[in-house]
Amino acid sequence: METREKKRLSPGTIWRLCPVRHSLLSLSMLWLCFYFAFRSRKSLMNTICRVLVRPWHHFAGRLYSGLRFSAAEWVIGLWIVLGGCFVAQLIVHFRRRRGGEALYRWAISLLTMALTLFGLFSLWWGVFYYSDSFVEQAKLSRRPISNAELESVTAAYAAKANEYSSRVQRNDEGIFTADLMELFDRSPTLYHPAEQIFPCLAGPELRAKPVIFSRLMSCINNTGFFFPYTAEANVNVDCTMALLPATIAHELAHQRGVAREDEANFAAVIACMVSGDDTYAYSGALMAYVYLGNALHDADYEAWLGIYDSLNEDVRRDLRDHNAYWDRFDTKAAEVSDRVYEGFLRTYGDDRGMRSYDACVDLLVLYELETK
Repeated sequence: METREKKRLSPGTIWRLCPVRHSLLSLSMLWLCFYFAFRSRKSLMNTICRVLVRPWHHFAGRLYSGLRFSAAEWVIGLWIVLGGCFVAQLIVHFRRRRGGEALYRWAISLLTMALTLFGLFSLWWGVFYYSDSFVEQAKLSRRPISNAELESVTAAYAAKANEYSSRVQRNDEGIFTADLMELFDRSPTLYHPAEQIFPCLAGPELRAKPVIFSRLMSCINNTGFFFPYTAEANVNVDCTMALLPATIAHELAHQRGVAREDEANFAAVIACMVSGDDTYAYSGALMAYVYLGNALHDADYEAWLGIYDSLNEDVRRDLRDHNAYWDRFDTKAAEVSDRVYEGFLRTYGDDRGMRSYDACVDLLVLYELETK
């Protein structure tokens, strides 16, 4: 009787099963090993940022800038579809009891896709967290601030919010409104004046993108995101309008290489205030007041109350509208999303986690005091 000779698996045999996937997987693993081993070397990260990352963002940003919609949404949708296909394929493998080679190809495909995407993310975004920060490039100083300093600057931005509140459009209920597409159409040149103050903010004129599935973003407590694969600044347009222009400015700051959330908030406020655009200036002043006011509320409630009482009814109405909207999404999903994002921030070296958004307070206070 003739007996079958069992196939002997060797490294060469395994490689030939799917050589392209093995090559991509090897490159991704090599890059990730290099990244995690050397990311603490700032000079090296600065070089990678200058030679690879910023040129990619400029190229990809221009490539997708002609689209009126967010390409990032379609890419994420494609990933979800591919993920579903992989799961379906796995179920078929087990139900039909296919051989080990088919299962191996499936596993390698999934691992290759996951590590390639993670590797590209670490290259096109993670490097920023270990290169020179915006604060370092802009030569800004940071130090603890006193309650008196915080109160003074909070009052200044409250006054600015009052001033600009009469220069913006309002609906029949007296709530801030604006033409959404016009806001996005004006976004490419928003940072021109800010570039004169902080040359490190210089970048190509790229339009921020509204997100179609914005309500889903609200459900996970997200107002916008920068997508490094397409270098697009994506903004939730379902939420209330008052802080939306400042959110556009925040995501555009990421597009211009400002990685940390507190620094992006600071850059957004400054860009809005010096833009010469009353709509953006009002939103920037309101965003600054929200962060400063929250900090003052915890530090000196009586001082905060006095400044809050100084706000005119239009500003208070916008704040109530903003709070009422987000109160609807105070859900378990939003809480989980916050925890996941906090974990992400800590993974990339920001020990403050979600509190990093509020940490723009010292930058705003010191900048305001130094430029008076």
